[in-house]
Amino acid sequence: MTGNDRIRRQRRRTRQPHGGGERVRPKAGRTTGSRQWLERHLNDPYVAAAHREGYRARAAFKLAELDDKHRFLHRGARVLDLGAAPGSWCQVARERVGAKGVVVGVDLLEVEPLDGAVFLRGDVHDPEMPGRLREALGGAAEVVLSDMAPNTTGHKPTDRLRVEAVAEAALDLAEAVLAPGGAFVAKLYQSGGSDAVTDRLKQRFDRVRHMKPPASRGESPEIYVVATGYSTKSEG
Repeated sequence: MTGNDRIRRQRRRTRQPHGGGERVRPKAGRTTGSRQWLERHLNDPYVAAAHREGYRARAAFKLAELDDKHRFLHRGARVLDLGAAPGSWCQVARERVGAKGVVVGVDLLEVEPLDGAVFLRGDVHDPEMPGRLREALGGAAEVVLSDMAPNTTGHKPTDRLRVEAVAEAALDLAEAVLAPGGAFVAKLYQSGGSDAVTDRLKQRFDRVRHMKPPASRGESPEIYVVATGYSTKSEG
């Protein structure tokens, strides 16, 4: 069974929680907020699926669902994952690009080694980072992924600006390493107001689409932008 088949089969399994079993109840002695988070986490079917399938985080299914819909991860591609820790997106990318592909992840944190992937520790704002990444990739990236997110405050307008700033930093780096025709996938927040990232993407990519994958929790304001057909020449 291929990695693609395995993930698609698992997506069917995770649409509904498994019935008939007892729900996990967190122990007393925690704050109301932490109890609610822990109960939701322990009873999340995607968390259980990630554990069964050997993925490092439930976020693996977000990338799988995005790629199932938009088909940007192809065999033999060079893929860069920004903010890679703990490495679940690299796991999915590695399965989908195959042995002839290249997967490189970068994060401020050290990431546990993963067969078929290379991890670099560093800051995406480092001016030397594009050169390091091109060297690790063996050329220009064909796909740049970013699931990076800042610390949030709970104040929606502030948090949206912070998420957008992180996405802009990811796009800055993507523009330095992407090959013509490449793809860019990043996390944003769905809310009103202008979107500088989307505006920039529309100038540099042939197609820009937004999607909230099923694995993204319903209460989360996150949404993902998928831009394909990168051009090194701006419309302006």
